[in-house]
Amino acid sequence: MDILFYVFAGATGVAAALAAIAIWAPRPTRVRLVALCVAALFLPVVYLQSIEMLSKPKPASFEWYERAADNAELLGVSFEEGRSIYLWLRIAGAFEPRSYVIPWNLKLAEKLEDAVEAAVRKRSTILLKKPFFRRSLEEWGDLNVEIIPPPLPPLKRPPPPARVFNPRGESI
Repeated sequence: MDILFYVFAGATGVAAALAAIAIWAPRPTRVRLVALCVAALFLPVVYLQSIEMLSKPKPASFEWYERAADNAELLGVSFEEGRSIYLWLRIAGAFEPRSYVIPWNLKLAEKLEDAVEAAVRKRSTILLKKPFFRRSLEEWGDLNVEIIPPPLPPLKRPPPPARVFNPRGESI
């Protein structure tokens, strides 16, 4: 969400530049006023659309910034059979999870469902290797899914060895 400010600032700059060009163009005043109003109405539309897009899952094929990510932790998955698969992922090195949608693939859906069941049984984490490195829709079924077991709790230190005393009360 931190990038949203920069996107809106860029759109504002573009709208201001276009409005300045329209105002200083040798056109009738009515045309210049219409251009100024269109530029002014452009800003709320961009803002509202940007805010609305925050709640929508991004198509995984549109991911270009994190395309080189080595792995992603699968936090949740939802299937809309015959239509799409929704993934809730945490990219390696990022704290905030992201929502993605991919086209329906039966092979991938079965693989993810089996992985989720196994991870729940073992109380493990599911890791997707190279989640965005797909050249075609058919390759989504070959997604590398790895189940990472939970970390082992630290072991207790063994108690100190018992001291053996001889009959005179001296330790040996």
